[in-house]
Amino acid sequence: MPNSIITRTGSYIPTVRVPNSDFLKHAFYDSDGMRLTKPNAEIVEKFQEITCIKERRYVEEKLKTSDIAFMAAEQALDGVDRETLDFIIVAHNFGDIQAGNIRSDMTPTLAARVKHKLRIKNPYTVAYDVPFGCPGWLHGIVLANYYIKAGDAKKVLVIGAETLSRIYDPHDIDGMIYADGAGAALIESTDKDAGILSHVTRSDTFNELDMLNLNKSYNPDHKENELFLKMKGHEVYKYAVKIVPEVVRESLEKAGLILNDVKKVLIHQANEKMDEAILKRLFKLYQTKDIPEHIMPMIISWLGNSSVATLPTLFDLMQKGKLHNHILHTGDIAVFASVGAGMNINSVVYRMP
Repeated sequence: MPNSIITRTGSYIPTVRVPNSDFLKHAFYDSDGMRLTKPNAEIVEKFQEITCIKERRYVEEKLKTSDIAFMAAEQALDGVDRETLDFIIVAHNFGDIQAGNIRSDMTPTLAARVKHKLRIKNPYTVAYDVPFGCPGWLHGIVLANYYIKAGDAKKVLVIGAETLSRIYDPHDIDGMIYADGAGAALIESTDKDAGILSHVTRSDTFNELDMLNLNKSYNPDHKENELFLKMKGHEVYKYAVKIVPEVVRESLEKAGLILNDVKKVLIHQANEKMDEAILKRLFKLYQTKDIPEHIMPMIISWLGNSSVATLPTLFDLMQKGKLHNHILHTGDIAVFASVGAGMNINSVVYRMP
């Protein structure tokens, strides 16, 4: 049975830099529509302390999600015959949203639009979307692995792209978390003893369904009939810190490995303090207090949370030598993990080819 390896990667980092100071002029409200009384400088300072985000990137007004998905794909396919792709999977959650018009546009699918932009003529290059919350790109990797192991594919392009700057509520302090970006990976069949070793996927919808949802603006004077991305931050934090480490351990056990075998833990860039708490609890599950330095690379401080794009962007930058002290070599074991709306969690154990 063939294995699945990542052979090429690409990413698109938007050009518009948005520092935390840009939010000093915002009018913030709570979920009851009451204006926050704390000075914005204090709100922004506390936000940075909790999340470690100093700035984030937004796309230019002329770009949409499918555009930046295509740009990341172009990088990942450099030197590859595009007509040989069996699948193009695009993970996102809100489709194409034009600047100044909060309306999701998902017909045709973003994957179909990316295939069109890539000028692929092959009708058997199947293109479809995966809306799976922030773990969407990682879920696309899982699907690619299934296709390859079943013998139905040899090359699958998996993209994660999002423009959260178009759908956050400017009157909600959680809006400072969100960013834009795109990342892509080419997954190929191989006979090497490498690639995806195991995965565990979990969906909690009984009590956790609306931890992330779409709802009206917190500003009671906002009269437009628009829905914005909303998050129950404290509940998400508690859920992620408790459940993500358990799923990661399950995936390692499934691969016949232990935590000491892992060189890097690559976690969705949601909130640096939360990711650190997840890592700490993961090591606690293995009764280990000493966490190796440089085991968890982070890019959220300057890129923010771009949902499905954080993991592929992180991996692309790391493997291209753009993250100090972080790189994976042949034989190294990495764990990819992500948590997001649903609530959904994915953990994938991967051995570098």
